[in-house]
Amino acid sequence: MIKYEEIDGGDLGAVFLRRNPRARRYTLRVDKGHVYATMPVRGSEREMLSFLSRQHDRLLRMLQRSPGRMTLDDRTELNTRTFRLQIGRRPLDNIYAALKDGVLHISCPQETDFHKERTQQSLWEILKEALRREAKRILPVRLKELAEKHGFRYAAVKINSSRTHWGSCTSQKNINLSLSVMLLPAYLADYILLHELCHTVEMNHSERFWSLMSRVTDGKAPAYRKELRNYHIF
Repeated sequence: MIKYEEIDGGDLGAVFLRRNPRARRYTLRVDKGHVYATMPVRGSEREMLSFLSRQHDRLLRMLQRSPGRMTLDDRTELNTRTFRLQIGRRPLDNIYAALKDGVLHISCPQETDFHKERTQQSLWEILKEALRREAKRILPVRLKELAEKHGFRYAAVKINSSRTHWGSCTSQKNINLSLSVMLLPAYLADYILLHELCHTVEMNHSERFWSLMSRVTDGKAPAYRKELRNYHIF
């Protein structure tokens, strides 16, 4: 596992610094709402901070275009397709989780600092695993129902953790669905599934593709497409 040192970046937020034996220069990148800095093992942290200062405005613009994930804590309210998230503090030594009766309960030690990156990574991994299990349980069944209803054929379906696409379809008619689809209302999730099913017939976004989408959504494809912009992939 790559180890990062957390340093204060001011209005850039926490900057995660890595000393890499193979690095020959100072580099910066923005990923998932955070700034990551890499420097040679024998590099100067003062020089890295100076580099950060010189790149401040560019990094700030990049952060604005690349928002991070929401912070998960004991005040978070999140509803998914099949469960709601509930995070609490308990007199425990470790984080425990259980999905029961439509609620994903995550219990954290009383002294948990929800702002620590390690804590956020643990909570997001738990949430992603629950979403993955539910997606594998729900989405393939629904995809099959929609395919049979509208006369589509596909080869296989896989659930992935893509943060760039709700879904995709290969030329071999293999359909991939992001587990984030479970965060959508049922009718928008169906829109995503129908979108990929239509790609088994039309691989591009031609007029014929959108005509097919209009047919299988009863003319609601443009409205659903617009509404989908209000949702973000986690």
